[in-house]
Amino acid sequence: MSFPELRIPMRYLSTNDPSRRVSLKEAVLDSLPPDHGLYLPERLPVLDAAFWRDWRGMSFEETGVRVAGAFFGGEVPEETLAALTREALSFDAPLVPVTARQQVLELFHGPTLAFKDFGARFMARLMGWLARDDEGGLTVLVATSGDTGGAVAHAFHGVPGIRVVILYPSGKVSGLQEKQLTALGGNISALEVDGTFDDCQRLVKAALLDPGVTACRRLTSANSINIARLVPQTFYYIHGSRQLAEGVEPVFVVPSGNLGNLTAGLLAERMGLRVRHFVAALNRNDAIGPYLAGAPYQPRPSVPTLSNAMDVGAPSNFARLLAICGHDHRAMVSRLRAFTVSDGETLATIREVAASHGYQLDPHGAVGWHAATRWLRDHPDSTTIILETAHPAKFPEVMDRALGPGQVLVPERLARVAAEPKVAQPMSSATPDFLAWLKVTA
Repeated sequence: MSFPELRIPMRYLSTNDPSRRVSLKEAVLDSLPPDHGLYLPERLPVLDAAFWRDWRGMSFEETGVRVAGAFFGGEVPEETLAALTREALSFDAPLVPVTARQQVLELFHGPTLAFKDFGARFMARLMGWLARDDEGGLTVLVATSGDTGGAVAHAFHGVPGIRVVILYPSGKVSGLQEKQLTALGGNISALEVDGTFDDCQRLVKAALLDPGVTACRRLTSANSINIARLVPQTFYYIHGSRQLAEGVEPVFVVPSGNLGNLTAGLLAERMGLRVRHFVAALNRNDAIGPYLAGAPYQPRPSVPTLSNAMDVGAPSNFARLLAICGHDHRAMVSRLRAFTVSDGETLATIREVAASHGYQLDPHGAVGWHAATRWLRDHPDSTTIILETAHPAKFPEVMDRALGPGQVLVPERLARVAAEPKVAQPMSSATPDFLAWLKVTA
């Protein structure tokens, strides 16, 4: 089957300078434009009427190929795109109807039991294909507040010509998350940073834009600042919606930190997906709620919470949200609502949902469930889809605190990694220290 969107050339522009347009290869392998913006497609793709006529009968893989083709144009051959999509989407994202109005989209059935597997696996295969003729190798930098590091490490482990450097905040990820990103070895290096996720993200951006480093290293990023991470995250919004009854327009409730997942949802809507509304479910690190309420946007230092993967005080993808909404505050408010959820509410929600419905939510999904409950108080006729971003067994300390010891079944693959030794190098949060290490080591 031939898809017309695969033949339309696409270029990518910077959110800071729309006149700068680059190829897919440059956008993915360089990650950031030199003006410190983020890349977006020069035109937001729209899936044609034929897609929306047939979408409910498509497989997850078929959906992914069509969506990726609309983003990439003719820069990736159809057969190549189909192959890498098939390899990346080797697991499902089932929609579980916990209640009639609160349905959970389980995004944790991949190798590292987190939604980041979708983006990381797709990105690894796309990067490998784009860099197939390059000499000198590629160094992938990734900052993680929890699940990204493990997913990227697993996706890129053993890939020839690619070295991965993972930066994570010391003491601010769960023990099992830490093992997933530090235990593989080989072409994966883990740096335990004396700071926060925001410090890790700052170090990655500094390296990508430092001419002294980029002169001797081909660098890219596997964070959601990279457009290749966002594209596959749009797949499961469409896949989740197709599992609802025909005619139901869902409210997507998205546990949010760096805002990449939320950005992917808005991109899916722009492609033609019918969505009633989006809800950003946030912990104490809420940088977007005050903006939606009318205050100036103000990043802030992050603070630790039980939903650690969302502990982001300066979310990079806010720039993309603004661009998608045409830098129009009213347009963003019309599509997006934010709720802040405390640690106490997170624990109470885990207990309540387990007791009332027999369903175990991880701390991030619990933030989403609580936000959905608050939305439904004012919109009781809504059908909410809560994105459950990680398996609860990845957070044993929180789950034991909420439900009591031993209540969560630990999957075998997670139990195996728990027994592996941690291998990580301490790193300060000072930019010169990291850049010096990168020049010599990576």
